[in-house]
Amino acid sequence: MDATQLALDLAVTLRHDGHGGVADDLADTAGLAAWLHDRAAALDCAADGPPPADEALLTAVRELRAAVRALFARAVRPGPPSPADAHRLLPEDTALGRLNAAAARVPTAPRLLWEAGADPVLRDLPAGSPPAADRLTAALARAALTFLAGPDRTRLRACPAPRCVRYFVKDHARQEWCSPSCGNRARVARHHRRHRAAPGGQTG
Repeated sequence: MDATQLALDLAVTLRHDGHGGVADDLADTAGLAAWLHDRAAALDCAADGPPPADEALLTAVRELRAAVRALFARAVRPGPPSPADAHRLLPEDTALGRLNAAAARVPTAPRLLWEAGADPVLRDLPAGSPPAADRLTAALARAALTFLAGPDRTRLRACPAPRCVRYFVKDHARQEWCSPSCGNRARVARHHRRHRAAPGGQTG
């Protein structure tokens, strides 16, 4: 999983709940544990498994998510941010400081990995033996920083489909929505608006 995907995965743990509201995949420690389990390799904790999903770690990850979403809102300008938290975004300097501090908690060093039958790969891996929770949050922060400083940032969008609150990276120039289902919902809503606006259309 690359930095772009990991940063997006964290941001979209806030999502449409299917009933007009917003669901939070990180609402409790059980949700965090499930989310981390699926991303252990990308979070530098594949060998020993993710650290315990306690309240402290839940708070730390949710604080990182708030920082990421505040900076995503900046990245999509002049387009609108996701409506999930547009009314309560962190100040941008606070968001930057939070991500930079989390990334700095775990120093890294370049390490060459060379599996049999594969090309050598150079990776920045944690130096020393930092606590597992620090390694995890630092990996999340580094993924967000890498994405925000990279070329994919310019393709970031907030999905404009009715009720959707997701961010996504455009795969091609004509992509307007995060998924085909959102595209279908947006087209249906557009059709109804045109029908109501047409002479003789319903107004109620």
